Amino acid sequence: MEVAIMGAGISGLSCAITLERHEIIPTIFEKRNCVGDRFVNAEGMFHILNRPVKDCLSHIAKNYDISLKPIVEVNKLSVHSKNEMGTIAGKIGYTNVRGRNQNSYESQLEKQVKCNIYFNSTYEYEDLCKDFDYVVLATGDGEYASHLGNYKCDLTCTIKGATVQGEFVTSNPHVWFNYELLPKGYSWLIPYSEKEANLVIAYPDCPDNIKLDINDMWEKFYSLACKELDQNFKVTDNFEITRYMMGICNKPKIDNTYFVGNCFGTISPGLGFGQYTSILTGVYSAYDICGIGTYEELAKPLFQNYNNSLVLRRFLEHLTDNQIDFRVKNLDNKIIDKLVDIVCSNDSSIDLLQLSTPLMKLWNNYIEFKN
Repeated sequence: MEVAIMGAGISGLSCAITLERHEIIPTIFEKRNCVGDRFVNAEGMFHILNRPVKDCLSHIAKNYDISLKPIVEVNKLSVHSKNEMGTIAGKIGYTNVRGRNQNSYESQLEKQVKCNIYFNSTYEYEDLCKDFDYVVLATGDGEYASHLGNYKCDLTCTIKGATVQGEFVTSNPHVWFNYELLPKGYSWLIPYSEKEANLVIAYPDCPDNIKLDINDMWEKFYSLACKELDQNFKVTDNFEITRYMMGICNKPKIDNTYFVGNCFGTISPGLGFGQYTSILTGVYSAYDICGIGTYEELAKPLFQNYNNSLVLRRFLEHLTDNQIDFRVKNLDNKIIDKLVDIVCSNDSSIDLLQLSTPLMKLWNNYIEFKN
């Protein structure tokens, strides 16, 4: 049985690890010159977005024998709005680093595979289909799925970020929802260490936003972040992505081709992360190839989670700054604060995203009808 994996990101490598555990040795083709050959950025893996699993990394290690070491376990998330700031406390997830970093998830996964990885590959999907029994598309975006007519794009977004130097508490990332500066968007500050962090803005490419100047938006937000954290950050590296497709494939598998990672559609539209789901698609596709599971069945909860996250994205876009202020302020209300902390911690298996989706749908429909 010959299996080709196109892409050496976290989904492709997770697929390879799982295949090897079941005595199938795949071949990985990567167009870049090394694993993780992309800009460095930090990400969050929050348990509440991946329910009913309580602890994502423990679940992956216990059930799929894939070991990953995060930057740190998050015990506090600071949420900023236009005029307020609130916190969510407890063991709510992890942060990790991606890209050109020896501790990135890609680099950690590479050490767990034994098969050949052909870097600087010029092979196209059509070539692999001729030479291999199975092809796993793990290319990091929805382009191939789209070309094959197997992708539903729900929005495109613009992202701009930088590595900044300062003084940080590694277990305390920050998120901003300030529509005066970033209409319908959000931003993150996630520390790599006590001295470096990733500062990023992201917003959907709706008609009004397309008219805006990304550099002007960045400068205004950078100044705000420096002011609110009482620091003067030094930028040491930066990146920018425009018109990035966010969506999901129509089918996880077509004939002997598997769509995994961002080619499947693992990025959460709600808050922009998707490492956990990306790993699962790699594992599930390998299970199908090995004959120990059906990818279509295993992936059903992933489709549901994506759809719930899309409802969350629309819900957030429909809020005003005043409405966000009200919600953020109440995060530190004694009763609400305790309840939120309990629900968000890894002691809880409550799927708040799924439970709140019907209410968010009603709100979205009301706003759209009103407008």
